[in-house]
Amino acid sequence: MINAPAVPWSGCGSRYTDDEIAFIVEAMRTADPMTQGRYQDRFEAEFRALTGARHAFAVSSCTAALELAAIVSRIGPGDEVILPAHTFAATAIPFGRTGARLVWADIEPDTFVVSARTIEPLITEHTKVIIVVHLYGLMADMDPIMELARERSILVVEDAAQAIGATYKGRQAGSLGDLGCFSFHTHKNLTTLGEGGMLTVADPELAKLVPGLRHNGVRGFEGERAKYWQPAMSNINFDLDGVWPYNFCIGEVQCAAGIVQLARLEAMNGNRAERARRMTAALGGRSDIAFQRIPDECRHVHYCMPARITGGPAARDAFMERMAFHHKVRMVVQYYPLYRYPMFQKAGFGDAQCPETDRFFDSMVSFPFHEWMPEDQFGYMVEATGETLDHIGTRQRTSSP
Repeated sequence: MINAPAVPWSGCGSRYTDDEIAFIVEAMRTADPMTQGRYQDRFEAEFRALTGARHAFAVSSCTAALELAAIVSRIGPGDEVILPAHTFAATAIPFGRTGARLVWADIEPDTFVVSARTIEPLITEHTKVIIVVHLYGLMADMDPIMELARERSILVVEDAAQAIGATYKGRQAGSLGDLGCFSFHTHKNLTTLGEGGMLTVADPELAKLVPGLRHNGVRGFEGERAKYWQPAMSNINFDLDGVWPYNFCIGEVQCAAGIVQLARLEAMNGNRAERARRMTAALGGRSDIAFQRIPDECRHVHYCMPARITGGPAARDAFMERMAFHHKVRMVVQYYPLYRYPMFQKAGFGDAQCPETDRFFDSMVSFPFHEWMPEDQFGYMVEATGETLDHIGTRQRTSSP
């Protein structure tokens, strides 16, 4: 048991300022209705302005956004979806629910995300969707992926849960593919009171389907009504025949939190980037640790600070043990390859040819990297990392024959 860790793994990626809290409280007092009102409209409009997306729909979570993406993709048994196994399970579950076959793509060893090189060999005549996960805040190399998809009429879903504000060749995450899915979970760079998400849509015909699917098939009655209460307050119908809608709505107070954090997103992401620069400057020249490579055309927003301990699984475990129990820095290991989980194995998706995914997971670490981490904790963590790597190296040298 670790008591009072010097550097905790926080469940809150960001915190609200007093002014932000005042704005949120005002929404609590004045919002009418408390869902799907003016704060949602403003949040969606400002999100469109940030990302350059044609359409944006605030929802209850990124998983809800992914569910909607899976629905409007209109896939089912016999179809195939290509996606990385190095991601959170929510990326895959909505698409697995459709009955389509999940096909695991490997990651690049230096960027830790998928690429056209790892995706292309997996494409078949049955491929209908490619999911690109912009993991840890770094966007994948999108132009070659989009070229592959356009040549074959394949939909591209950007899982940008961890990448709000990230850019590729000057374009924002969620604006390059057909659909983009964002998370405002408590861990993320921007959070709407713990849960929330956004779906961006490029095609206006697909966008027309989303409001009803998001909210129980609700829509107005067509034509003029002499008496507004007849025949009822609202109509209910399918947006896609036979596809039952959901309730993925988000509250007005959550949208108010999103509005104020959007205004500060650039500064918060800048703080993360500056700390990442300092950390890699202090440690990146070492041969025993490798950080995520950032291509010149990308702006990384550093949701997390992952690294590979290059000595392999035994060195990684020794590193984690000393950081946790000697230095009291609470780190984690992300993400278990999805094909190793019992759920995906039982569903028939346990087979994969992803050597880089396996190699990375078995030697990766993730540092605490919440935006509000006190400076003394951050400096201590960097120093502890160097000391731990030196300690492991010395122990390995003295134990070698």
